Amino acid sequence: MAELNPISAWKRLLALPNESRTKTLVVAFLLSTICAALVTTATVVLRPIQAQNRAAEEQIRLEQLLSSTPGMSEIVAGSDGGTLSSVVVDLAEGRAAADLGSATVQAALDDPGNWTQLAPEDDIAGIGARPDIAQVFILRDQDRVSLLILPIIGAGYNGPIRAMLALRGDMNTIAGITFTDHSETPGLGARIAEEAWQARFAGKQLVDASGSLRFEVTRGAANTHYEVDGITGATRTSNAITRMVRFWVGPLGYGPLIDAVQRGEF
Repeated sequence: MAELNPISAWKRLLALPNESRTKTLVVAFLLSTICAALVTTATVVLRPIQAQNRAAEEQIRLEQLLSSTPGMSEIVAGSDGGTLSSVVVDLAEGRAAADLGSATVQAALDDPGNWTQLAPEDDIAGIGARPDIAQVFILRDQDRVSLLILPIIGAGYNGPIRAMLALRGDMNTIAGITFTDHSETPGLGARIAEEAWQARFAGKQLVDASGSLRFEVTRGAANTHYEVDGITGATRTSNAITRMVRFWVGPLGYGPLIDAVQRGEF
């Protein structure tokens, strides 16, 4: 039985000369086993902490990104609250794009193969081609989407107009909009950058009870909760904004994503 006693075996091993090949191999094996066990244990123990740190860093990065967009922080603050996240979506499918995240989306957009050419009759926003993927921002209150922030673009009077459109959780009520880039005429179309005018979008609705898309920037004063007061002397800019919003909330834009959110699938 003494031969099976681990303490006795360990003492006999230690009694071997340091030059012993057996002693060297056994000690090396034991050290590697102990180190592997320590590394594995550390990985298991630290993984939740690392995940929490990454999530916190992502949250800070997203908040910084949105805070750099004029007016967007106020829109987010005025929502029901919750956890902010970003996701790269497949526009045609209305679901998260496989194997794509915020770090890789730009490289994917640089690939012409990830763009779809639009037929003239479909291209109401005047953009020529639509990306197949887009990075959107989602504010969740527990399991419910309380805010969906969508980057949109359209052809203005003097050049492209870029904006961020925020929708409430019902996916039909506009929470707000902020125009991030434009080349419209100073004193006329350029007034789209004024906070007072942008504030008129909040609370407006996109579609009516029958499902018809009704949103419009009117030529004069708004008369319904689907309309936004137009800018005097900037009819072309007002029309361009109507068209770009209608395109991006429609079936060739974020329509499939909006439908998925409404069904509770996102």
